[in-house]
Amino acid sequence: MSDLFRWSPDTALCLGAQPVSAGDASPQARALCSLRDAIRAEGEILCGPEGISLLPQGTPGFLRLRSAGTTGQPKTIRRSHRSWIASFEVNRRTLSLTPADRTAVMGDLAHSLALYGAVEAAHIGADLHQLAGLRPRSQAQVLSECTVTVLYATPTHLLHLAATGAALPAVRHILCGGGRMPAGLRAAVARMAPNAVLREFYGAAETSFIAWGDGTGPEGTVGRAYPGVEIEIRGEGEIWVRSPYLAEGYVEGDSAETRREGGFVTVGEMGQMDAGGFLTIAGRRNRMVTIAGQNVFPEDIEALLLGEPDVTACAVVPRPDALRGATLVAVVDGMPDPLREARLLALCRTSVGPLAAPRRIVTIADFPQTVSGKPDLRAIAALLEAP
Repeated sequence: MSDLFRWSPDTALCLGAQPVSAGDASPQARALCSLRDAIRAEGEILCGPEGISLLPQGTPGFLRLRSAGTTGQPKTIRRSHRSWIASFEVNRRTLSLTPADRTAVMGDLAHSLALYGAVEAAHIGADLHQLAGLRPRSQAQVLSECTVTVLYATPTHLLHLAATGAALPAVRHILCGGGRMPAGLRAAVARMAPNAVLREFYGAAETSFIAWGDGTGPEGTVGRAYPGVEIEIRGEGEIWVRSPYLAEGYVEGDSAETRREGGFVTVGEMGQMDAGGFLTIAGRRNRMVTIAGQNVFPEDIEALLLGEPDVTACAVVPRPDALRGATLVAVVDGMPDPLREARLLALCRTSVGPLAAPRRIVTIADFPQTVSGKPDLRAIAALLEAP
């Protein structure tokens, strides 16, 4: 196995359906060309919201992923090319990926999910289509016209795409990560792409793949351990993993939730694993809220609300409460609608109980998101605190 990413000469770079030209100065085109040039130069690569570049004094065979962060200070994670190449080979074998495939990524390359899909495509020699910045109907048109076969997307991307009513028979693999899949999404994707296998996967920038599944496991699970991954549930339910795909650590910033011990690492995610090896994710320990003595994971409520057809972005955040210690507020996208907000509150109270349910629903037309498409929790909290 190689220690360096390769950029296959067979890989065609496309923005949407159009090949990237040398004179294209758009941010997406610059990012694609910068990634290609950095890989070909074989130096240490820095990828983040500011763009993609080579580190002048870097070490070949390493990659730095800089995150803007959703709740804390920016962090930069360093990993070896080899740690990703190992999973490229697993995916090549398991999914039968070949240079004849056409891969599409729906997010900005500053997001590790889109970056991973792009580098994997170039490494195996598949054509690459960047769909970030296009409206869902335009994305669906590109996927159809270009007969894309492999798609990397978040649940939010798939929600928007499925809502277009598109038919995508050429797609054969969809890899969905970056958030919990809401109820009904798998069925909607099956109608849209009837020949595709939708694999939900769970992981983090620090760990890469941890678990994946094709929906055949028990309801609510994310699948079994990804090939080569060992999973242990320790203490009160903390998920620890050991694998060849782990990052080396942080070179900027830090996280108190990320800890290493005996070759295993945790990022502070809580969950459980059944006797069949199927993993269920509860949520991040640092997002867990205690309300009147009951532990509540906002991620459960977010997934519930995202299962509603008129909710495509959602964040559940805590607010201080003198009586209960904390209460929750659900922030959703769209225009204010008292009837909709009352319906969503009633759904939460019925599904998770009146204690854990949000006290109110707040609607924001311009929903704050990070470059990775996740809710910007810091910006949302600031909006709630504004007079």
